[in-house]
Amino acid sequence: MNRCILYLLSMLNGSRSEVTRMVHLKKSIMLKRLLFISFVFAALASRGDDGQKITSKVQRVVVFLNGAQVTRTASVNIIQGTSTLTFENISPGIDAQSIQVHANGDFTILSVKNELNYLNAEAKQKNIEELQAQQKLLSDRLSIQNYLLSVNQEEENMLLKNQVVTGENASLDVLKLKQALDFQTARLTDIKKKTLTTNSAIASIEAELQKYNQQIADIERGSSKITSNILVTVSAKSALQSEFTLNYVVHNASWYPTYDIRAKNVNSPISISYKANVTQQSGEDWKNIKLTLSTGNPSVSGSKPELSPYYLNFGMTYSNQADKITSITGRVTANNDGTAIPGVTVKVKGSSIGTVTNTDGQYSIQVPDGNQTLTFSSIGYQTRQMQANSSTINVGLGESSNQLAEVVVTGYGIKREAKSMGYATQELEGRVVGLATADIPQVNRVENQTNVEFAIDNPYSIPSDGKQYTVEINQIDVPASYQYAVAPKLSTDVFLSAKLTDWNKYNFLSGEANLFFEGTFIGKSLLNTNATADTLNISLGADKNIVVTRTLQKELTQRQTIGSNKKDTRDWIIEVKNRKNQPVNLLVEDQLPVSQNSAIEVEQQELSGGKPDAETGKISWTMALNPQDDKKLELKYQVKYPKNQSIIIE
Repeated sequence: MNRCILYLLSMLNGSRSEVTRMVHLKKSIMLKRLLFISFVFAALASRGDDGQKITSKVQRVVVFLNGAQVTRTASVNIIQGTSTLTFENISPGIDAQSIQVHANGDFTILSVKNELNYLNAEAKQKNIEELQAQQKLLSDRLSIQNYLLSVNQEEENMLLKNQVVTGENASLDVLKLKQALDFQTARLTDIKKKTLTTNSAIASIEAELQKYNQQIADIERGSSKITSNILVTVSAKSALQSEFTLNYVVHNASWYPTYDIRAKNVNSPISISYKANVTQQSGEDWKNIKLTLSTGNPSVSGSKPELSPYYLNFGMTYSNQADKITSITGRVTANNDGTAIPGVTVKVKGSSIGTVTNTDGQYSIQVPDGNQTLTFSSIGYQTRQMQANSSTINVGLGESSNQLAEVVVTGYGIKREAKSMGYATQELEGRVVGLATADIPQVNRVENQTNVEFAIDNPYSIPSDGKQYTVEINQIDVPASYQYAVAPKLSTDVFLSAKLTDWNKYNFLSGEANLFFEGTFIGKSLLNTNATADTLNISLGADKNIVVTRTLQKELTQRQTIGSNKKDTRDWIIEVKNRKNQPVNLLVEDQLPVSQNSAIEVEQQELSGGKPDAETGKISWTMALNPQDDKKLELKYQVKYPKNQSIIIE
């Protein structure tokens, strides 16, 4: 008995010691957790106080064909000793290698660092909050209507389940049956009417709610929740105040030109309105800034291309040239649901030619000759490139999932005196950058060595929403000579063109042009400035008031066989009539076949005064037509070739 008691006491003491050990262990774990939490809060607190917060303002932006250089300024009070200046709310998409910092004063810049700030999310725009409030009201109304719909359905089910009035052995009361049927008919009719009304209300609310959803999504796609900080560490012997200027390049910005070309008649000068379509999604809004448009493109390689050997060998073949494509149309849709994407920027890669899709996602763009590539880009979607090998190109875009990575730039400042030095230098990863302090030019157009800049006098605001904003660059009246031209072998439409001389002084870029003639919009054309000639030809569209026909005279078409040769004769009559009330100058072009074999001979028999080109076979007639004039031209030629051969003669 005593042994049992002792055993129980020993067990009890062991349990108590185990309990005591567990309590101490839990206390230790809790203490470690508290220390860890305190450390995290201390780290966050130290990060939140990692220097003097500086608010800077965007003063000037130079927008390139692809990219932009932003200039910010801020007045900073520098304390004695070493301190860190944190310039907040900077674009998250800056090029770290392009950061330049300039300030005057007796202090030293020790380093420059750029980092992303995920904690400092941008405040939601007020109009988004208002839209979300309206969206909540619509959602509540939709819930009420759905509840009413379910109530109607429950009542209808209850009436249908209680259609039996009497049992099989009960006597039939006709009056009660009629009353029950009338009641049921009236209630079911009322329920159906309420159901139709409720469904109509639900459809209306859902359509309106969809509009709010699209509007909110459109705005939120254009506003980034990530910002960037530029941290500048300085060392000063004494406290002072200095003006800081920050320059950096962002990539999510661009512009392309478009033109409105107007001509009152063939006796007046051409009026050209030169416009820029500016867009940016840098993450920072440019409000009332000095805007400059540059024809430079930093994204294009600055290295001279090198020629590779051009080898020839037997057995090499050349494919036929594809048909020329001058205009491309199509539709841009989302890959996930096939809906149209409005506002997509469509550009010809490597050029300044561009356009945007309309509300139905459709686009139309003029393209120059050559093997061109189209780029399609929009907010929230992946950029896509397509070969311009068809006159119709439909494109699907996938949603973008690109994540911004943190980038860091370190640098070393050089101490300088405020009055004696006009520039500062930094070393960025072994690369020395000079930071000029030249004043902003006060002229509208500045020609640099490699680009032209257009400084806009009036301040502009360009939000970071990825939408197109039109900026007027210039509007000029240019003397022009007009000429109508037709190639009836290809088309009997007569096209009016304007010839501009000395056009290089206006610094035009290649771009689409909206054409207006005699106060009427006549279509689009391409202002292609990639030419070395002093005369620029601008097509103003077709004029239906000048009628041209080209007819083969069959009775004069002959085929003869003489000896070992055949002779084929063709006789074409080209008739031109001016139905306009004013005289016109008309250029008519046709052609003779050109022989590439000594056994084939081409003899021109009648050209009606046309001027032939021996190398190309082109025949040109230039004539002045008075109102209601009618002229005929004859093109007659004969082809001789061996009778045992076959050739195609048009």
